[in-house]
Amino acid sequence: MDAQTRIRVIDEALSWLHTPYVDCGDIKGPKGAVDCAMLLVRVYADLGLIPKDYDPRPYKPDWHLHNNEELYMAGLERFSHPVMTARSGDIAMFKFGKHASHGSIIISDDLMIHANKTARQVETVERRAYMDRLVGYWSLT
Repeated sequence: MDAQTRIRVIDEALSWLHTPYVDCGDIKGPKGAVDCAMLLVRVYADLGLIPKDYDPRPYKPDWHLHNNEELYMAGLERFSHPVMTARSGDIAMFKFGKHASHGSIIISDDLMIHANKTARQVETVERRAYMDRLVGYWSLT
């Protein structure tokens, strides 16, 4: 991704702030709903960086607790590649349950944005808050 595209990714991701968390949702705004997977899909698809019709749903909210298949990673790997160091606009993946099951978009060296089920909304958070669960970073190809 070039620098201008990275800025567009961050701007689009930040436009989702405070959207309520709802499993499998993908509608922006205070009356909308989104989860961590669909936040990434909508940000990158709405910018034309992945196919607009890509939709990994339906999936069960607790798939990562009872399934041996890396569903989230399979989708991620279709459109991105692992990188050692994340830059703004890249993706950070975290392990909850058995698998990499939570994604966020890197905003800066210190911050990321994600749909947080516990906070019940899209929020920014310090990257270090989840470092003990980090699986790795990915960048769109």
